[in-house]
Amino acid sequence: MTPGQTLAQWEVAMSDAQGLIDRLAAIVGPRNVIGPEGDLAPYITDWRERYHGHADAVVKPGNVSEVSQVVALAQREGIAIVPQGGNTGLCGGATPTAPGRNIVIRLDRMRAIRAVSPLANTITVEAGCVLADIQAAADAADRYFPLSLGAEGSCQIGGNIGTNAGGTAVLRYGPTRELVLGIEAVLPDGRIFDGLRALRKDNTGYDLKQLFIGAEGTLGIITGAVLKLFAKPRISVTALAMLPGVEQALETMALLRSHVGDRLGSLEIMSRSQIEAIRDHVPDTAIPFSLDAPWYLIIELTDTLAGADLTTPLETALGEALEKELISDALVASSEAQARAIWRVRHSVSEGNKRSGLVVSHDSAVPLDRQAAFAVKVEKRIQEAVPHARVAMHGHIGDGNIHVCALIDRAKIADSAEAERLVALINGIVDDETRLQRGAISAEHGIGLSNRGRLARVADPLELDLMRAIKGVLDPSGLMNPGKVLMDKAEQI
Repeated sequence: MTPGQTLAQWEVAMSDAQGLIDRLAAIVGPRNVIGPEGDLAPYITDWRERYHGHADAVVKPGNVSEVSQVVALAQREGIAIVPQGGNTGLCGGATPTAPGRNIVIRLDRMRAIRAVSPLANTITVEAGCVLADIQAAADAADRYFPLSLGAEGSCQIGGNIGTNAGGTAVLRYGPTRELVLGIEAVLPDGRIFDGLRALRKDNTGYDLKQLFIGAEGTLGIITGAVLKLFAKPRISVTALAMLPGVEQALETMALLRSHVGDRLGSLEIMSRSQIEAIRDHVPDTAIPFSLDAPWYLIIELTDTLAGADLTTPLETALGEALEKELISDALVASSEAQARAIWRVRHSVSEGNKRSGLVVSHDSAVPLDRQAAFAVKVEKRIQEAVPHARVAMHGHIGDGNIHVCALIDRAKIADSAEAERLVALINGIVDDETRLQRGAISAEHGIGLSNRGRLARVADPLELDLMRAIKGVLDPSGLMNPGKVLMDKAEQI
């Protein structure tokens, strides 16, 4: 019983809850519904363990028809719906936190690879497919799906599409939005939008699939997608360069592009403080290089020709960068094992930061020519405002996206009110500098719950009005992932 609730009210609530469970079970089967008596905790807590919500049930439909029926039932009953993929998001977008009745819809059972076409370079998948399984299916067809991120062994492609995930291959292949040809989605009223077209050219009106990509489940539930495949890289070479700053990293990128062109597949930057956080808190990740430079740049070249020589042009470019004093040293991986060890450091960032204490993480994107100024000014202002914070940065240097993370030892935070004050202070600094550099506060993580207030502060009011108008047309009842992305105008006052 909840505080203030009478026994009679509690009994009615329990009866209503059981009735809902029974109706959901009639659609998806009893084994595929988790009710209040089951273990809901993994589904109502976000990956960072910042948000703890509530749900009347977790439902796992097995096909798009079942998703449609569950959504239609929730609409009739006035029950909010929270779509959830692998629950690996960083902004609380998949956590059911809105007041009232909620159900979480998971697509774990919808993991089929529906079709692979090496001729068309496409793969058609269900939304519950784990990203790593899609990569493997593409590989089995002698093709390549380039989306890659640290959670690829557990994140689901529906969530990747819903958040327009970025990852380490954006420099060459673009974010998820550029990898999607077609979408299947269930609308908030239960109707099925069948946009699973594998067409490279389609100019027949509005590109409706783009509404769902990056919408974080607020406009419907993505149930399937047609994705682009590419020729498989046959050879790669990885290097690590040490640099004094972000400006030199950008100059090194320009130099690399002049030497190797589109063979530059990934370019990831990490500050020394970021690597130190991994060293200190992820003991099973070895740091295979010395920490005596302020910044580190991971460079990966790839080619689809198995016999291509990538090492020579890379070494030539790095030698020129050394002569120009853009870098202080460089290490070219001599084996696949050494390359994996370097990349493991990069993929351990989230775990290292999470274990460091309170993480105030940001996902800003700014124009390339302003990226160095952004990094310098943000770090200086945060250190002045919160001297005991460790400012760690990492990101995708070639697409303007550097993640600024302030890591604060929880032992130095008096209480939750102090934590909230620090978060608001640091967010204000980063948002201010992002705006000054004409950037965006989210490049790939999304808005979710964490960033909706920040979006309301920095976005063009007209843009927000247009977003609310679209939301109102597709989800007039406001039941699809409520409380995420957009704030009501009344909340902003």
